Amino acid sequence: MTQAGHLRPDPSRRIVLGVGGGIAAYKACEVLRRLVEAGHQVRVVPTESALRFVGAPTWEALSGLLVHHDVFGDVPEVPHVRLGQTADLVLVAPATADLLARAAHGRAEDLLGAILLTARCPVLLVPAMHTEMWEHPATVHNVAVLRSRGTLVARPASGRLTGADSGAGRLPEPAEIVDLATLLLRRADALPPDLTDRHVVVSAGGTREPLDPVRYLGNRSSGRQGYALARVAAQRGARVTLVAAHTPALADPAGVEVVRVGTAGQLQEAVLTATPRADAVVMAAAVADFRPADPHPSKIKKVGSDPDPVSLVVNPDIVAELVRRRPRGQVVVGFAAETGDATGDVLTHGRAKLARKGCDLLVVNAVGEGGAFEAEHNSGWLLGDDGAETELPEGPKSLLAAYVWDAVAARLKR
Repeated sequence: MTQAGHLRPDPSRRIVLGVGGGIAAYKACEVLRRLVEAGHQVRVVPTESALRFVGAPTWEALSGLLVHHDVFGDVPEVPHVRLGQTADLVLVAPATADLLARAAHGRAEDLLGAILLTARCPVLLVPAMHTEMWEHPATVHNVAVLRSRGTLVARPASGRLTGADSGAGRLPEPAEIVDLATLLLRRADALPPDLTDRHVVVSAGGTREPLDPVRYLGNRSSGRQGYALARVAAQRGARVTLVAAHTPALADPAGVEVVRVGTAGQLQEAVLTATPRADAVVMAAAVADFRPADPHPSKIKKVGSDPDPVSLVVNPDIVAELVRRRPRGQVVVGFAAETGDATGDVLTHGRAKLARKGCDLLVVNAVGEGGAFEAEHNSGWLLGDDGAETELPEGPKSLLAAYVWDAVAARLKR
């Protein structure tokens, strides 16, 4: 069995947080707070216009470090060179249209511009601007130039902008920005553009099967792993359709189409509708194996006597159906939450499920004792139909997602 590599150690890292001059600058305060609470040393470098939205005292109070924005501050330390040279990550959020243009042309009239030129670590720019500015040919060209040089330019979210306007160009939520930053700190090569122009479908969350109008049969899935898969795929260039079952605590990933469902039957219909022309399908949802045969039309009353037994029927095997229907070249990935028992360990059951389902790849998670469900981190094994077995290291769920997309991208190139 091989083990996934490319990992950097977990200790605190040195991060430069650049802040552009847009109204979304206030969200960077939450990004900063989360990064500092995670133990990282974060140096905030705002542009001059950003300081008109959020002042230096706020950044200094949250980071515990002095703030400079021009090359003449703290000159003996040569910050315009040293900060970029010593950073483990340069994160810019929000990256305005003007900042993207200056970065694309290598302009260094302020401290942040100079740092972008001297950085030799991953650089992640998170755009935020009005839709018209994001879609303008000049911005499209600047983004393409930056990406061609290896700079990571994230996809913005869609939603409410300033005033009554709404559309693409909204800054992703701070939790999503921090998740992408954390992923790059663990694996600098986790977001290559290898899914560009691909369409992928991801399912997430736990289905709920009604027992009556109040009660249901469900499971403990939070949907975090499926959302991480969708988020990472979008930032690797894919067009992503996310079929989401019960995930009330999660914000929609930036740049992702979300289709909401409740039951296994609804999830099956949505997935089969979305997948005929998809390049890959990743079934990370925890689909209920059974459903009540006769859901009660009204609330079942507690009347003192023992309740009637609940008769269950088997839900359809969506992964097996996908395998039967898949077009030539489509990659199908399944997930298996397993526990060991008297008949075998987790991997034994995972190998049997891969053979039974007939999918290309199967992610096997050991559940119980706080593993997989409702957790921030994940680990497991990635099994291939060619006999390959890769151990997936423990880490944020976006890290496991990156390894899954590595394997999918490799198969799509065949």
